Amino acid sequence: MLIFIFVAKNMRLTPENKFKKLVVIGDRVLIKPLQGNERTASGLYLPPGVQEKEKVQQGYVIKHGPGYAIPMPIETETWKAEEEQVKYIPLQAKEGDLAIFLISGATEVMYENEKYFIVPQSAILMLEREEEL
Repeated sequence: MLIFIFVAKNMRLTPENKFKKLVVIGDRVLIKPLQGNERTASGLYLPPGVQEKEKVQQGYVIKHGPGYAIPMPIETETWKAEEEQVKYIPLQAKEGDLAIFLISGATEVMYENEKYFIVPQSAILMLEREEEL
């Protein structure tokens, strides 16, 4: 499935605010895929689309959602201040991580003429993070 995201003509996107207006929902992660190798280890050139048919791909995490929603119990005490009705369990993926994910769980989207994947955290197999654990 291919989804297109259109941006209003009067809105200017710059590298600084390109993704500020995007809101990723729930346990999903927006990933910019890496360009695959055009050659095999033995030196054969691969035709376009071969890398896209692989079951596992990798890319960098651009944005992520708030996490898994946990509804709060409904309280009927009217004297309490109005609070947020949903709490979230945060995701493990952070912006800038290299994610290795299952392509079968991903949805391909085009944004500003570039290809991205929206991936649920459950389809991410492994993350590589620059900082030490």
